[in-house]
Amino acid sequence: MLRTYRDTFSLLGPVLPVVSFLGRLPTAMCQLGSLLLVAETSGSLTTAGLAGGALAAGQTVAGPVIGRLADRRGQRGVVLAASLANAVAVAGLVVAALAQVATGWLCVLGALAGASVPQVGPLARSRSVALARRSGADDRLVGTVLSFEGTLDEVSFVLGPALVGLAAALAHPAAALLLAAALLATCGTAFALHPSATGPTTRTDAAERGRLPSAAYALRAAMVLQGAMFGASQAGITALTEKVGAPEQAGLVYAAMGVMSAAVGLSMAAVPARIGLRTRWRAATGALVVLSVPLLFVDSLPALYGVVTVLGAAYAPHLITVFGLTERTVPASRLAESMAFLTSGVVGGQALALALGGRLADTHDAAAAFAVAVGAAALCVPLAVGSRPRS
Repeated sequence: MLRTYRDTFSLLGPVLPVVSFLGRLPTAMCQLGSLLLVAETSGSLTTAGLAGGALAAGQTVAGPVIGRLADRRGQRGVVLAASLANAVAVAGLVVAALAQVATGWLCVLGALAGASVPQVGPLARSRSVALARRSGADDRLVGTVLSFEGTLDEVSFVLGPALVGLAAALAHPAAALLLAAALLATCGTAFALHPSATGPTTRTDAAERGRLPSAAYALRAAMVLQGAMFGASQAGITALTEKVGAPEQAGLVYAAMGVMSAAVGLSMAAVPARIGLRTRWRAATGALVVLSVPLLFVDSLPALYGVVTVLGAAYAPHLITVFGLTERTVPASRLAESMAFLTSGVVGGQALALALGGRLADTHDAAAAFAVAVGAAALCVPLAVGSRPRS
């Protein structure tokens, strides 16, 4: 495994992982940052939720469009334009919130901030896979590249909210979003201009421009359900920590899950190559179901920490395997678009389940929100068993 990771670092070089990580960090900061900023400046959680929902909707809808443009026109120009536009949109949202403009304008600016997200995570994943394939790497190295990229995603989604919380505690939520805008302008630009940026993908025949195989849509649906698990878990964690009188622990509980997921994601490179991706997908899906069921019975903070941390061990294998199956199932001419679809599916599923889970937690209890997560895991089972992606 260590040798495989050495090969991965040799393939990617020292600069690309750094700028891609810092370039994707603002995406993890903006969702929570916008909620905290608008809630503080407007004094209304409803207004904050609307602005945050508009941001998530913009990213969900526009993400695949940016991926398709990157496939057709190359990553450099698309990522450069999106990074600069996103930096301006985020800064504009900060100015508007501080000026206490009307809710409608905040929603418009939130949607623009979401729609202009440069999709550094999905594009870095497709770029790294393309580098590996062009170098003649075997499937094991490609799998390690995907594991590494998945770990960078996990770490960014743990560190991003932590930075927002720290900035809000020490200064103001606006400081976190202004930092995100600065990272977008600098590191997003660096990622766009890096020599590894690909040009337009060459299309060899009409079949590659046509319809995707049905398995690709099953993989996308699985990622929407994975996002629903994230959102419902977040709602349940928030409700339970408030119930036990420790609301400040919610972020730490969620971070513990992310750290476990990142650690297991790195170890995926050690899985023997003879265990195929379809087998891994089914095993990871089964683990999601089995490990999420105890959420229905937790009623204390120590139990919540234990159950959620163990559940995190199933998240990264599922995510990484779905990305790996997608890379082998879709044509190369639609790889960036497909990777962006997967990421947007997670964002969309998370936003919807967070709203539903929050409503259920308010009217019932935390177990009702956790039931949404368990249900989403169960719905992944027929997808993993019934579809036949290329493995």
